[in-house]
Amino acid sequence: MTEATYEAPSGTRYSEIAEDLTVLSEAFGLGEVRECRFLSDGLMNGNWRLDTAEGSFALKRIMDVPLPLARRNLAVLSGLADDGLPVGRARVSSAGDAVVEVAGRGYCLSPWMEGSHLPGTALSIRQAADLGVLLGRIHRSLNEERLDGLLPPGPEQVAVAVTTPAEAYQEADRFLTLIAGLERRTAFDGEAAAAVAERKVLLEKYGHERPAGEVAVGPVGWTHGDVQHRNVLWRDGVIVGVIDWDRIRVRPFGEEVARTATVQFGGEDGFLDLERTSAFVAGYRSVVPIPLPALADAVERLWWKRMSDYWQLVFHYDRDDHSCDHLFLPAERFLAWWTERREAVQEAFAAMP
Repeated sequence: MTEATYEAPSGTRYSEIAEDLTVLSEAFGLGEVRECRFLSDGLMNGNWRLDTAEGSFALKRIMDVPLPLARRNLAVLSGLADDGLPVGRARVSSAGDAVVEVAGRGYCLSPWMEGSHLPGTALSIRQAADLGVLLGRIHRSLNEERLDGLLPPGPEQVAVAVTTPAEAYQEADRFLTLIAGLERRTAFDGEAAAAVAERKVLLEKYGHERPAGEVAVGPVGWTHGDVQHRNVLWRDGVIVGVIDWDRIRVRPFGEEVARTATVQFGGEDGFLDLERTSAFVAGYRSVVPIPLPALADAVERLWWKRMSDYWQLVFHYDRDDHSCDHLFLPAERFLAWWTERREAVQEAFAAMP
């Protein structure tokens, strides 16, 4: 096996991963592991490419969900593949398990899929529409009756927590106090403090427009939970893979449509590409005819969630996890841009197929 010194997000050195690979190779029937390459793109889990006697595989150390839930989600993939969706079937161990545990660490394995992650405007308008069609197919397939043994029918409605302006303001003050009390402040600390102060201004101005009610409008069902450029693979202009199925659960369909569009076509760029968003929504609605009020409700709820949430700061200050620091300031710029253009954003999400 080729030696290397890659380090996993958990701080596990390559030598420890190599020890685990001895067990994993035997359990999954891989034969000789010729190369193990750590993939730094993943945010929540540890990911490697393995080149083995049996072929190339994607190895994931499961860190973001409980292992029983990971097993359930991996079992769903075979049904989706049967529907013609571009997903990799999980490789099963000699014991018939899709998750192998080594010293308390859980791993899963799937065939390696060659492709590229294309963010934002790297997609053409046609490809944006294709991504919408794919999301519609995922929702339709996840909620077919043949998956009932794994995914039981969901409720007709789901409650959606809505943070109050007072709670969001209090959380902003908590971080400002925390930053002010640091003995040594980094550049990130200074930028975070300035951004949180600006967030408080937005909360004062727009807090009264918090979405009303705690029941989402429109259809709900089983969803992927994180369809966006980091989890979609393209090759020769076509989607060839959807990965990272850790977050399958029941959500409003509109919630995932809104989240996918804003992460894929906005967020890190500081603005939302409205033309591509419209193409994406039209593609989705050609498969799932979601009503416009459901999309409008989802978009407003997501806007408020962005207004009242500080998850990157929770990672940085509460968990001492700096892996998402680079997402914070672009998200703040995007929130300010979105807040000034809410009507235009709603119009983009009203696109018809």
